[in-house]
Amino acid sequence: MQAIDWVVLIITLFFIVFYGAWKTRGSKNVQDYILGNNETPWYTVGISVMATQASAITFLSTPGQAFNDGMGFVQFYFGLPLAMIIICITFIPIYHRLKVYTVYEFLEQRFDLKTRSLAAILFLIQRGFSTGITIYAPAIVLSSILGWNLNLMNIVIGILIIIYTMTGGTKAVNVTQKQQMFIIMSGMFIAFFIILSLLPKEVSFNNALQIAGVNDKMNILDFSLDKEKRYTVWTGITGGLFLALSYFGTDQSQAQRYLSGKSVKESQMGLVFNALLKVPMQFFILLVGVMVYVFFQFQSVPINFNPNSKASIEKSVYAGDYKQLENQLVDIAAEKKEVTLAYVNQLNIETDNKVLKNRIIALGEKEKTIREQAKVLISKANKKNKTTDSDYVFIHFIIHYLPKGFVGLLLAVIICAAMSSTAAGINSLASTTVIDIYKRNIKTEKSEAHFVRASKGFTLLWGAIAIMFACFGTLFENLIQFVNIIGSIFYGTILGIFLVAFYVKYVKAQAVFWAAVFSQIAIFVIYYFAIYIFPPGKEKLSYLWLNFIGVLITIIISVSIQYFKNSKEIKA
Repeated sequence: MQAIDWVVLIITLFFIVFYGAWKTRGSKNVQDYILGNNETPWYTVGISVMATQASAITFLSTPGQAFNDGMGFVQFYFGLPLAMIIICITFIPIYHRLKVYTVYEFLEQRFDLKTRSLAAILFLIQRGFSTGITIYAPAIVLSSILGWNLNLMNIVIGILIIIYTMTGGTKAVNVTQKQQMFIIMSGMFIAFFIILSLLPKEVSFNNALQIAGVNDKMNILDFSLDKEKRYTVWTGITGGLFLALSYFGTDQSQAQRYLSGKSVKESQMGLVFNALLKVPMQFFILLVGVMVYVFFQFQSVPINFNPNSKASIEKSVYAGDYKQLENQLVDIAAEKKEVTLAYVNQLNIETDNKVLKNRIIALGEKEKTIREQAKVLISKANKKNKTTDSDYVFIHFIIHYLPKGFVGLLLAVIICAAMSSTAAGINSLASTTVIDIYKRNIKTEKSEAHFVRASKGFTLLWGAIAIMFACFGTLFENLIQFVNIIGSIFYGTILGIFLVAFYVKYVKAQAVFWAAVFSQIAIFVIYYFAIYIFPPGKEKLSYLWLNFIGVLITIIISVSIQYFKNSKEIKA
């Protein structure tokens, strides 16, 4: 970090915080604080929805995901456009017509208080934990790479977010997310073109794509029906569809973005905007990761990108074995660079040399084997140290290869992304707590000013809880997958409740409540025995299927309970 990097980073972050606090100060009623007085135009709705989902985890973990596994992760988002259409047609008109502050208010009007409370509590649990992870993700990676204190970073990032979110509520979140999204996408485009400029002169962008293809990084579509595969066209269209439906349709952190729209049409246009841009955006971020992979075909590359792993192994009895693997990787990297350049020269004279291609594939397999052996040694050296290093790939490239000034910009991108998604999370947690729990259960009448103060108080409380989760968090196999797994465990049941409410009119409160309780317990059991107890990549079920299964169980059981109840009443 040079002086110019610090200047860029600090100016960017403080501009966001103080702009948001100044622009949105002075909310006097709940309508203004929670829904931004319904003044949000469609383009702000669309950008805000995208920024809420695009956390720092997206920009840290997704390039690393592509570095390791290629472009296949984009299939995760294939169900999103269809989900946006369903939400625009069904969800948004009902929410606006009922003039709800939170989506869970609708459930009491359709069913009863306990069903509303159950859905709200499930949301608070999963979103509270996920919000902590959105702070923890950039903090753990930046602290490892830069040597900054982890807990101090968690607290600083958390406090910056709390300042403007507590001051201006939803309007502050929406306003700042426009600035943050501009900084984020500008930074990613700059990084992409810098990567291309750092490739050898004879390697064009087309050559880079061909190199990536030879190394099995450009397999975008997988039509396999293997249920153990995490990302296929079918898991994206089914599990991804239900996850997107639940996240955008029933998660208050997203719903609050379009509930603040000026009208039904403005909210719908915002979601259509998101539907059109989200998949291309994720494709581009994955492509950045693939280009980083191609870049490292011509550079020395660490055997493990996580500096904590290297530190733990060097202090252990396995240091010598690890050093031997590093030396083997150096030899493989040197040969791979030579063979890859020869392959590019053949491509430039329009000759596809299969011998060179096969040699690149063989060297790639050797490199993969060495990395796996290194992970085994790291695990032996420190069982508490998570060995997956994909979350560190992109930040390693930023710190070691970007020019002065751009390092600060890309760090600002990562922290801005953390701020945008965390602010939306804290804002929605506070809104749900005030509207669905606090306001609904207090016995005495309170003023609008009281509930605004309560919203600010719960914003502070949830901000503190998120910081606490971040300080006590642990790395998972891959951060972006971790957040999606948390969502998949809870979202199926929540979405099932809403789908019954929208489409199965004869099902009553008791049936759907107990169906949801059973569904959530069943999902916990399925997750444990089919996913959790197995090592990463060896699971018996893709976590995306949990969304579909949760919805299915909730609908089938609620319909069955109501059917048998109706049958008994008829016989009586």
